[in-house]
Formats: sequence, C-alpha cells, structure tokens
Amino acid sequence: MPTIFAETIAAGSVMMQLMGGLALFLFGMEQMTDALKIVSGVRLKNLLATVTANRFKGVMAGTIITAIVQSSSVTTVMLVGFISAGLMTLRQSIGVMMGAGIGSTFTAQIVAFKVTQYALVLVAVGFFVLFMARSKQVQQYGAMLMGLGLIFFGMTLMGDATKPLRSYEPFLVLMRQLENPLLGILVGLVFTAVIQSSAATMVVVIALAAQGFLSLEAGIGLALGANIGTTITALLASIGRPRDAIQAAVLHTLFRVAGVIIWLPFLDQLATVVRFISPAYPQLSGLAQIAAAAPRQIANAHTLVNVVNMLIFVWFVDPMVVLMNWLIPVKPQPESAVLTPKYLDYSLMDAPGVALDRVRLELDRLGKYTAEMVCRALPTVMHGTEADLSALAAMDDNVDGLHGAIVTYLGRLSQGDLSNDDSRHLSEYMAAANHIENIGDMVETNLVEAGDHRLRHQVEMSARTQELLAALHHKVCWSVDSAVKALCESDQQLAEQVMAAKTEVNQLAIAAEEHLAHRLIANEPNRLATFRIETEIIEYLKRVYYFAKRIAKVTTDADLVYRQVVLNPAAEDAAR
Repeated sequence: MPTIFAETIAAGSVMMQLMGGLALFLFGMEQMTDALKIVSGVRLKNLLATVTANRFKGVMAGTIITAIVQSSSVTTVMLVGFISAGLMTLRQSIGVMMGAGIGSTFTAQIVAFKVTQYALVLVAVGFFVLFMARSKQVQQYGAMLMGLGLIFFGMTLMGDATKPLRSYEPFLVLMRQLENPLLGILVGLVFTAVIQSSAATMVVVIALAAQGFLSLEAGIGLALGANIGTTITALLASIGRPRDAIQAAVLHTLFRVAGVIIWLPFLDQLATVVRFISPAYPQLSGLAQIAAAAPRQIANAHTLVNVVNMLIFVWFVDPMVVLMNWLIPVKPQPESAVLTPKYLDYSLMDAPGVALDRVRLELDRLGKYTAEMVCRALPTVMHGTEADLSALAAMDDNVDGLHGAIVTYLGRLSQGDLSNDDSRHLSEYMAAANHIENIGDMVETNLVEAGDHRLRHQVEMSARTQELLAALHHKVCWSVDSAVKALCESDQQLAEQVMAAKTEVNQLAIAAEEHLAHRLIANEPNRLATFRIETEIIEYLKRVYYFAKRIAKVTTDADLVYRQVVLNPAAEDAAR
C-alpha cells in the first residue's frame, strides 16, 4: 500500500509539473505572438499588399507573415477573410499558403537550439522592459522577450517533469510505438487540431525529443500529422463564407494532405538526409545521443518537408485553381440593395494593423456611397418626385447601417492591445466615420425636407438660381469625394486642397445668396416660400462641405503626427 501511494504521489507530481510547464509554454507563446503582431502591424499590412499574381512573392509573404504571427493557421484564416472580401483571388493565395508551411517551422528551429538555460534571463529582461519603458512600442518588445523566456522556461519544466519517465517502461513503449509513421501522423494531427497550432505541437515534440523519448522517425510522423492538423482552423473559419473562400480552405487541406502522402514512401531516405545535415554527437551513445541530436533533426526534417513541398507544388498553381473550380464551383452572387460590411473581419482582431486596414477599405465604401448620395441630392431636391425623395432618404439607412458596423468593429478593436500608431489610426477612423454619417443625416433630414417643401408649395426655381446652386453643389460633391479619397489613400496634398476649397465654397454660396436677395422682390407666386427653400439648400450644402472639411482635417492631422512623432521619435517622449 505505501508503495502504491508513493507511486501515485510521484505520478501526480509529474503530471502537475508537466501541465504547469505546458501552460507556461502556451501562455508565453501567446504573449510573444500578440506582441509581435502589434509591433509588426503596419509591416504586416504592407507585406500583404505586395502579394500579386507572382507566386514566389506570395511564398515569401506567407513565410514572413507566419514567422511573425507564429501560426500558419492564423495566416490561412486571414487568407480566407481576404478572399471573402474580394481583396485576393484564390490563385494569389496559393503561394501564401505554401509559404505559411515554411514559416510555421521557424519556432521549432528556434527552440531546437539549446537556449533554455537563458529562459529566466529573458523573462527578467522582458519584465523589466515591459514595466519600465515609457514607449508603448518598447513595452511590446519587452512583452515579446518575456513571452520567449516563458516558452523556454515552460520547456525546461516539461523536460524536468518527464525525466523520471526515463525508467518507466510503459511510457517508453508508448513512445516507441510512435515510430509507426501512420500512428505518429494520426497523433500529430489530432493534437494539432485540438490546440490549433502546429508550432506548439512541434515545440512539445522537440521538448520530448530533448529528453530522449522521441526518435527522429517518431518526430517526423508527428511533424507530418501537425502539417495536416493545422488546416482544421481554416476549414472552420470558411464555414458560411463565399465559395471562393471555401475553395482556399479546402485547397489548403488538400495541399497539406498531398504533401504528407508523397513523403510516405521516402521516410527512410528523409531520415538519412536529415541525419546527414544535422549535428550527430558521435561522442555520445544511447539515450544521451538521441536527446542531444533528435531536437535539431526533427526541426530540420519539419523545415525540409515544407520547403520541398513548396518547390514541388509551386509549379502547379494553375492546375490547383482548375481543380478547385471543378470541385467547388463559384456561383455569381446577386448584388444586394442593402449595404452590408464587406471587409470587416472579426478573425483579424489579433492583427490590429491588418484589421485597421480593413476598416480603411470599409470607410472608402461608406464614403463613396455617401458621396453618391450627396451628388443625387440637389437634382432630386429641385426636380424629384415624392418617390424620388423617399428613395434618396432611404439611402441613409445604408449609411447608418454600415457606419454602425464600422463603429462596432472599431469599438471591439479598441479593447485589445494597440500600438501608438494603431491607436491614432483607430481614433482617426472613428472620427471620419462619424463625419461621413453626419453628411448622410444632412441629406436625409434637411435636404430631403427642403424637397418636400418644394413639392408642398409647388415651388419652381429660375434657371439662373438652378445654375448657381448647381455650381455650389458640384464643388461640395467634389469636396466630399476628395476628402474620402484623401483619407483612405493618405493623400495629404488632396486633403489640403479640400480644406483650401473653403474660400471657393463661400464665394459660390455668397454669389447664390446675392442672386436670391435680388430676386426676393420679383413678382412671382410663392416668392417667400421659394426664397426660404433656396436659402435653406445653400445653408445645408455649406454644412455638408464643413463635414467634408473635417474629414480632410483628420488626414492632415494624421500627417502632422506622423512627421512630428514617427520622423522625430523624441517628440513623443517629450510629450509624455
């Protein structure tokens, strides 16, 4: 009985230390990944913009992005979102998928080097930087170092926890069974599908290999299984998305499965090559040699498999597209009269730089739709029927709906950890969205009401009055359209032109008002009612311009901050 009790206590201690080490490892990985995504947000957005029809640029982008976000699952989920929004085609995404497989091996390569003895140093330095630095960006670098240290410390704890198992025969038998390639693939697939990260799977595999529990052959099987298991996340993310997004998720899975199948007949040759290119440690023998050599060998095998798969499949991009169009045909979707979000994707909340870029694209849609509403306003107010006015007013429902979606998305994004640049962009986009929505309200409430008054009082405007109002309206339309374009393209020069248009807008308004004042004494029916409606239209158009000017000012203020803070970082510290 005492022996059984002691064995139970020992087993409980091993499990507790093993689970604690795994928890620290996963927490450190999440912290490091979050910090990396915040620090590299703008670079990530710019890198995605370089993905074109060139498949090799796509491979490079996928490799770098996945190395940054530490997860090929996150990269492919982002791809599904981009394809859903029409920002990327299936063909463009294929190279990125292949690069994601390579990028996912970087974490395993880092941890395969025996740097765990520096774990607590990294934790201490990262903690000091995180809590002592004044700059938020520097704090993120501290969080990144601390997360990396926790990864290594968690690996150390897991290694220490499993040391007693070296003499536990049932565990050793279980580990030897994983040398069966099919069993190893199955275990790696299931474990990766559960924890949603092939990088995390590989680090656990390397931690076990560092204790001598896993041979190279067993590690290869687990790595191949991890390659397939990581596709589950993208498949789940594609549910309910357009068919071209589903194509991307399914193709990602088929590509990874095919990449495993082609290696199955050559596993012995793969192991031979990996042993040749990896450190051998001939001075050691038995379990000690396995513990020393297996981590580097498994990491190298994981990288080699994904690189060779890319080199094989990158030449078959067009046949892959044809295959997916045959398996999952894309049916054209009818255009909806309701304006719904096209680019907002809540799966991007962990990549603020990319998420904010999606907001920028959505603001462009909202602004262009509102500018179209403004351009329709004057002809409808002066000549439209009651049905025309109702249709114009109904356009504001779409403006309000899309504005609400943008504000909600920004509100959710603001709850995360943002860099200084991302926080500034969020505030700018929130202000711009509100200004655009105010323009829609001006048209729906005020200008439509002026049109209703025209119909009710049977007002007819003179040709000269219509000409002067049209000139003012034309300039206001240009201002709204240009302000939105300046905001979404960060065009400082165009924004300044919109702000400088104040003089011309006022001159056009004054010219129209002077003309109306001279016509006030004209002997025409409904002269007072006509004068009131015409002056109201002038005033409302001027207010629309002022909102356009505020949108332009958001752009000029953002450029000023960039020049003062980004080009002169000392200014930010001085402002604190």
